[in-house]
Amino acid sequence: MNRTLPLFVLATAICWAGRLPAADEHDHHHGKHEHIDFSIKSVKSGDWSNVKTWEPARLPKAGDRVLVSRHTDVKYDVESKEVIRMVQVVGTLNFACDRSTELHVGLLKVQNSSVCSESGFACDFRGVNQLGEPSELFPIERPQLLVGTPEAPIPAGHTAKIRLHYIEGMDKNDAPAIVCCSARMEFHGSPMSRTWVKLGADVSKGDAVVTLNEAVTGWNVGDQVIVTGSVHNGSNRSFRGEYPDQKPETEQRTITKINGQTFTLDKPLKNVHFGSGKYRSEVANLSRNVSIESADPKGVRGHTLYHRHSRGGLSYARFAHLGKENVLGRYAIHFHLIGDTMRGSQVKGVSIVDSHNRWVTVHGAQYLIVRDCVGYKSVGHGFFLEDATEVYNLLDRNLGVQAYSGKRLPKQVLPFDPNDGAAFWWTNGRNTLVRNVSCENDEYGFRYDCQDSSGFNAQVPMLMPDGQKQSVDVRHVPIYRFEENEAHTEGLYGMVFAGNRRTETDRIAPDKQHPHMLANLKIWQVHYALRPQVANMLIEGVDIDHAVYGIYRPMFDHHVYRGLSIAHTSGEPFNRGLDDQSNQYGPITVEG
Repeated sequence: MNRTLPLFVLATAICWAGRLPAADEHDHHHGKHEHIDFSIKSVKSGDWSNVKTWEPARLPKAGDRVLVSRHTDVKYDVESKEVIRMVQVVGTLNFACDRSTELHVGLLKVQNSSVCSESGFACDFRGVNQLGEPSELFPIERPQLLVGTPEAPIPAGHTAKIRLHYIEGMDKNDAPAIVCCSARMEFHGSPMSRTWVKLGADVSKGDAVVTLNEAVTGWNVGDQVIVTGSVHNGSNRSFRGEYPDQKPETEQRTITKINGQTFTLDKPLKNVHFGSGKYRSEVANLSRNVSIESADPKGVRGHTLYHRHSRGGLSYARFAHLGKENVLGRYAIHFHLIGDTMRGSQVKGVSIVDSHNRWVTVHGAQYLIVRDCVGYKSVGHGFFLEDATEVYNLLDRNLGVQAYSGKRLPKQVLPFDPNDGAAFWWTNGRNTLVRNVSCENDEYGFRYDCQDSSGFNAQVPMLMPDGQKQSVDVRHVPIYRFEENEAHTEGLYGMVFAGNRRTETDRIAPDKQHPHMLANLKIWQVHYALRPQVANMLIEGVDIDHAVYGIYRPMFDHHVYRGLSIAHTSGEPFNRGLDDQSNQYGPITVEG
């Protein structure tokens, strides 16, 4: 069969492949790209440390703008403290797995364009996006940044470190950054059997030894861990450190000895931590042998970003001191308007530590998996689904600790979101949250919230099971799997399910045959345990202990409660309704 391409198709492909990136509404520079040149580029495949790899024939040095050229595969094989201004990968940059490596850089961009630019972070590259997937007629060679792969992660005993530096002259809203634009980006460290587990025995004040409730692999002497809080102090202020009467009970330590499931820590613990019975705190490992960090946490912080038509994923890596506070779209880990183009990609086993703007943001994305991750300290919501267009995503067995109250972000999509500190925050019920745990978050452990307001139209173009999009009032979409989640020792609320609530006509919910479904939940040591403030809910197997309010301000309209256990409430175990209104709009059933 003749495979010769028609001339006009070939010409079009060549034209697309050479185009500049097109800006979208989030591009600060509106498609304008300054004319700058690379100071050094790869001319053949080889080691970063080999002068023959480069033109001019020298090694990259501090201040360089480096191009890893198309059709070249460069192995990064050095530990260097020199700060490279920019590395732009159009070929392949592959971190060595047989030694430790370290890269200090201002911008690290993986993109299908050889145009040298320090801006243009919208990254909608038409050369890939319009041609679509690789095929026999259009073989697309994706740029690649490989810091380990799922099949061959950076092995234990070696480290791969990337330190992001702000360099004078760069845009502080954009840089420093690692950005993947219609390319492949992988970060994979040495696997662990579990990244966090429950305590296996009670911990008293002054103890320096903790026992886990199960054996773990991949944890090492020298790793940083946290032991989460167990007691709610009731002051309802921020855990961020600005209020002396709201001191977090969670404590960070370093492992000095491992003996089976017993771990010795570098310093005694100051607080009690529950490790027996039904209500137990967690021990979480924050260390990974692959790490991406801001070099100056007190200065201009970095961020990471995947764009549409990208490939790859993250596993067992550490993302520390990232996120630009009060800047929209500049998060520690960010999947930005990728739709279903990264279907099945995973964020697995990562730790996100001390973020100034979220842990993981899933924006306009479908079919992502976020599993076994640890989020510790975030300004604003932690695990965040941004604007109600996200569906078919899975958040499984993640731990979220200390998401602090932040400010509303400039031009954020949802005007009813105050960004006041939830470990898990989402708006579209067509996502799955299972086996997640939250602790010591300023406002909520979990918050589902979907409203129609003057600044947000709840009619959302939503991906259907057949792959087509349909405009849907997202307030009618049921939460169809929210199971085995746990909230404890929160600043205020354990779990909140909210919607429009100003008038009787605002009682918009799924239909009675397909209600919001919550199952097998555990909420303890909080002020308000469960606030189910939307109609049409089936709530089964909820265990509430040590709360001021158990079921708080429920929307009594076709609610069914089965298998409730409420103990040790100092206020009201089952609140009468919407307090000042005290309305019952429809039937309510409470069984067992």
